Amino acid sequence: MSITRKLGILIFFMVPAIIGGGIVYHAFHAYTPVVVYELVLYLIAGGFLSR
Repeated sequence: MSITRKLGILIFFMVPAIIGGGIVYHAFHAYTPVVVYELVLYLIAGGFLSR
């Protein structure tokens, strides 16, 4: 996979991380669920990048 495609995938996952992190924080008023949410996103992104 080319470097440009990998960067595109990372950018694609950065938007849900930023916006979704705010939504999760607003819903739970704590940072622990935000960290869990972001770790799940990182694992999914890592799975896409490892292919």
